[in-house]
Amino acid sequence: MTVENEAGAGELRAWIGGHRADLLADLAAYVSLETPSNDKALLDAGLDWLDGYLEARLGAPAATRRIDGGVLGDIGGRGDGGVYGDVRINDYPGRGDAPILVLAHYDTVWPAGTLRAWPFTLDGDRATGPGVFDMKAGLVQLVWALRALEAAGLPRPPLRLLLNGDEEIGSPASRPLIEEAARDVAAVLVFEASADGALKTARKGVGIFHLTFTGVEAHAGLEPTKGASAIDELARAVRWLHDLADPGAGTTVNVGVVSGGTGSNVVAGAARAEADVRVASRAEAERVDAALAGLRPHDPRASIEVRGGWNRPVMERGPGTARLFALARSVALDMGLDLRECSVGGASDGNFTAALGVPVLDGLGAVGAGAHARHEHISVEGMIERAALTAGILRLLALEG
Repeated sequence: MTVENEAGAGELRAWIGGHRADLLADLAAYVSLETPSNDKALLDAGLDWLDGYLEARLGAPAATRRIDGGVLGDIGGRGDGGVYGDVRINDYPGRGDAPILVLAHYDTVWPAGTLRAWPFTLDGDRATGPGVFDMKAGLVQLVWALRALEAAGLPRPPLRLLLNGDEEIGSPASRPLIEEAARDVAAVLVFEASADGALKTARKGVGIFHLTFTGVEAHAGLEPTKGASAIDELARAVRWLHDLADPGAGTTVNVGVVSGGTGSNVVAGAARAEADVRVASRAEAERVDAALAGLRPHDPRASIEVRGGWNRPVMERGPGTARLFALARSVALDMGLDLRECSVGGASDGNFTAALGVPVLDGLGAVGAGAHARHEHISVEGMIERAALTAGILRLLALEG
């Protein structure tokens, strides 16, 4: 650390801790807004609230765009644009030339009405509620990091904040906007929740594949040899798919949905399966692609169709990400924290930007547990620490820029 950045992290943490009640009020208000990925009306209301919240806490952005999710949903002829949340992109001025892209989704997996039985609740250091961990606390932390820098008169880099409402369903509509927003930035910071406090410097790529098996129907008792069983083809393919897994290389395969046939006395004419594939490298993604392209039926009278593909590319730990983590760890050490990093099997919007070659630091959000589960919770002290960590990182990036 240089003399120019020595005194920041501990003082920033103390300032944020002094505003604990305000931080918690912000979190409670945000979690008390239901924003399920499949409810456009609630997503619109949630983003309207966020627009007002961000302006009240951070001031008006230098530039802003709100892109209608319904229009995005019609890209590629999906025809279901009404379910996609809008995307908000705010640009904030700062010190330096290239901006830092900040990613935070505002949708959650929790359906409308969840709050009636499970409202935001605070019990000592533990806060619970739908979406509190994944990932509403992360955005609140960012806001208070920026307020702390402003209060201390410390620099920050130019920021481009992108909020999307379709992350929990794979970001099908917002992906092109995320990639566009990342093309001229110095780095990407993702405020998804941490992994037991660790930052995420690598994430697996995720492939979702749909397999359709077509056979020849026949009477199972009178003319069984005249049939070609689609279920037999499915069973063979499931074993073959699972054999594609290579745990040592970080590749997992899970066939999680199967169906087929019309009756026990009918040689099945149709069947289907859905497979989730996760890979830790582009090389493994290419291996899986090649294998699937070569999949053939056991019975030549049957056929197999493979659809789908890679929902998110691999986020590999490159030199730029390693440098970002080293910077973050230096800030954490100033606060007396031993910050860790990890690789995880789950994906985020950071996967898209990493595939473009942009350095990505993920998992800057809440410290807690229970994503997508009823025990979802966060640590309030963890929020204060992570907000201070974020402020320190942004300060150093501004000094570099």
